[in-house]
Amino acid sequence: MYPLHRPRRLRTTPAMRRLVSETEVRPRQLVLPMFVKEGLAAPAEISSMPGVLQHTRESLRKAAVEAVQAGVGGIMLFGVPAERDAVGSGATDPDGILNAALGDLRAELGDSTVLMSDCCLDEFTDHGHCGVLSADGAVDNDATLEVYGEMAVAQARAGAHVVGPSGMMDGQIAFIRNALDQAGLSDTGILAYSAKYASAFYGPFRDAVESQLSGDRKTYQQDPANAREAIREVQLDLAEGADMVMVKPALLYLDVLRSVAEISDVPVAAYQISGEYAMIEAAAANGWIERERSILESLTSIRRAGADIVLTYWAVEAARWLDR
Repeated sequence: MYPLHRPRRLRTTPAMRRLVSETEVRPRQLVLPMFVKEGLAAPAEISSMPGVLQHTRESLRKAAVEAVQAGVGGIMLFGVPAERDAVGSGATDPDGILNAALGDLRAELGDSTVLMSDCCLDEFTDHGHCGVLSADGAVDNDATLEVYGEMAVAQARAGAHVVGPSGMMDGQIAFIRNALDQAGLSDTGILAYSAKYASAFYGPFRDAVESQLSGDRKTYQQDPANAREAIREVQLDLAEGADMVMVKPALLYLDVLRSVAEISDVPVAAYQISGEYAMIEAAAANGWIERERSILESLTSIRRAGADIVLTYWAVEAARWLDR
């Protein structure tokens, strides 16, 4: 007796596999995170993220144009200031590095891409936390919301199409939405970092933004052991007016991503974070895995789990592969 059902028939040729492929990754679904550093004389490679740069304002413009020409769907911008203070005042300064660079990119790119901005204080505080601190050293949720509102308005006025609050403060989406609307910026979207976990895999990113963090963020980012909690966070952000929701990290939380995709009535994003990037790059550099295949497989897994949008440091390179 031989098998009547032979699934291998649908794998016989590249054309057959292409015809029946269930999941597609397209350049338009990819968002490129980028870093711009104040006072930098020339672009600087981040040692823990081979191939990723801290940009000058000029090199940022050029690299962003290349990204748009490659077909990526958007850019997420992070700023690295020359000076920091306890309240992250550089984040709300219209002339601060992040807002100035947003203005550069909007002037250069117009509406040819979706320009996103990190709406969080961790890059701008001298203590490295995502909010302002109370007298006892804890992150003050409600005082932080006031700053997030100002920051979102400043970023939108500078040119961001979408602001990305990543601090995991309770009520941040509703507060930012109200601040934007009150400022006459009702067309500015909000990408909510709804399920952001206190992951061990953020280390290279902290190198990229020269984080001043001492300690951890476990009191406001999610416990990696919790999945139901993510659904609650997403539901709250949806109720508060999020235009998109996100799961971060991506690869280690594909189960959470799937659950979020099943309940969300807005686009779902996932952030393939710095540690995930660094691990694949390190293994490929050692010859342990095939670099291009591994990158594309990782992106496919994130899309397959339910992400409509993937933030990835490989966005430009992957976009060029996908359009070959």
